[in-house]
Parts: sequence; C-alpha cells; structure tokens
Amino acid sequence: MNIIEYTLLIFIIICLLTMIFIAIYNNFQISLIRIDEAEHNIKNVLTERFNLLDKAREIISSNTDEEKPLEACEKLRSKKLDDVELDKELLPIINEFYTYEGKYPNLKTNEQYMSINFSLDGTESELEAFKKYYNDIITDYNKMVKTFPTNIVAGCSKYKKKPYFEAKKES
Repeated sequence: MNIIEYTLLIFIIICLLTMIFIAIYNNFQISLIRIDEAEHNIKNVLTERFNLLDKAREIISSNTDEEKPLEACEKLRSKKLDDVELDKELLPIINEFYTYEGKYPNLKTNEQYMSINFSLDGTESELEAFKKYYNDIITDYNKMVKTFPTNIVAGCSKYKKKPYFEAKKES
C-alpha cells in the first residue's frame, strides 16, 4: 500500500469515528430533551396540586369552623423548593385535605370541594406516571453515561449521572 491508500484509509476511519461520535452525542441530546420535558411535566402537575390545595383553603374555611385550614400550604408559597422537596411538602397537606372530608360531612355535598377532591386524585395518578417516565429516561441516560463506548462521549461532553425522582411518601 502506498501513502495515498494509507491516507485514504486513515481519512475513512476518522470519518467513521466522527460519525459515531455525532450519533452518540445526538442520542445524549435527545435524552436531555426528554429529561427536560419530564421535569417540566412533573413541575406542572406539582404546581396544579399546590394551586388546588390553595383554592381548597378558601372552600374549607367558608364551609367549616376551621380558621386556618391547610395552613402549611400558605407557608409553602414563600419557600423556594425543587420538585422533590415540593412533592414531599405537599403530601402532608394533601393528607390534611382528606381529613376534612371525614370531620365535616357537609363538604361531601359541596361541589367545589368535591371538584378539587376529584382533581387531586387525578393529579396523583398523573404525577406517578410522570415520575415513572422520568425515572425510566434517567435510567437510560445513566446507562449511556456509564457504558462503553457512550461513556467516552459523556466524558468529552462532561455529562454526569443524574439522580432519580425519589420522593418519599408520608402517611
């Protein structure tokens, strides 16, 4: 083989390696987009839950003798929390919301209260689905960060392992 053939062979190898690098890099970008999408969906559902509970405060106080129902909800407004922390903080408030139904049977006949109750139940299943989706995406992403040959691209691009969404449920 002469110098032109070696040069051509090296050029072809470099082109193939570049194409592989680009393909792997694009897979990382797709994963990051999916992670952002899942985080956005989780944030939207958590915000919706917070807003429902905030609205429930007025309904509960106007239909019961409770002066400051769901008081912790009011305190959350001033806190700057990430999604996992917000999820943890909302759980006891949601549990408190459901206790009012048992204490005050007249709430079961209140259309607004029951609408919020139904909506909260819907957000629970929606949130669980989004958490599962997020964790599935994170699993795929973390596998790419840790396994060969994608870990080479991860190292060059400074991609690190990402944490799972693991909010602990309080009863």
